[in-house]
Amino acid sequence: MITVKDLTFSYGKDKQALYGLTFSVKDGEIFGFLGPNGSGKSTTQKILTGILKGHRGTVSLFAEDVRNLHTQEFFQKIGVLFEFPYLYANLSALDNLHYFASFYPEKQRRDAEELLNELEFKKDFLRKPVSSYSKGMRQRVSMARALINNPKLLFLDEPTSGLDPAGAVLFRKIIEKERKKGTTVFLTTHNMVDADLLCDRVAFISKGTIAALDTPKNLKEQNSNHSIIIDYLYRGERKEQTIEAPELKAGIPFVYDELISIHSKEPTLEDMFIHYTGRGLT
Repeated sequence: MITVKDLTFSYGKDKQALYGLTFSVKDGEIFGFLGPNGSGKSTTQKILTGILKGHRGTVSLFAEDVRNLHTQEFFQKIGVLFEFPYLYANLSALDNLHYFASFYPEKQRRDAEELLNELEFKKDFLRKPVSSYSKGMRQRVSMARALINNPKLLFLDEPTSGLDPAGAVLFRKIIEKERKKGTTVFLTTHNMVDADLLCDRVAFISKGTIAALDTPKNLKEQNSNHSIIIDYLYRGERKEQTIEAPELKAGIPFVYDELISIHSKEPTLEDMFIHYTGRGLT
């Protein structure tokens, strides 16, 4: 679906943004492109969506060079959720969606009201202007806009930004539902929870380079110290011990009266990002 080789981009002299990125995204995959603000995430997405020109290297989507894809047919195949909602503030949610849907063939469009209902948008705001919406409500309309044309390739930039925990869970379910339909998803985010729960593979980008690329599970397992944390009671006192996983083969290596919990001590995806890039997400 997406092939990138030796991608470089500069905003001008001494403003290099990307340094030779190479990666690919398979059909039907949720691919996470993870990094802090200023790392090159949005620059890469703008190049992939045809918004930003002047790059060097090879970038192809749908097996064609992105330089040749600035056609109506190409834009009808993709959906984009920008980090900052791009909506007409004086129009309602329905008016916005009906307007944007008009750019696509009728047989390709989804029903705007049904889509907003799926995104749990407040019905009493359907016909009120966007200017009266909260950030979370605008994010719901923006997601609906990205999905209105049943895209084959979906670009999501910080999709759960501005959402409460329940809204974030809903968006993750919507994204997973799109993947089950066969939609390919390119997810740019600094939210490691979203990435860990959703992505088949992730790339860590820092200062315009890719520091690591693998499945979230592999990245964590390869760097795990395989420690086990055991909570237990002994003589009426609650205690905790950390042991190495192989020690469990011979049984619990200490005296206890009651086991409370046993769980592995694994690194988080954010731990792995810091490990590979040497920096945090802010």
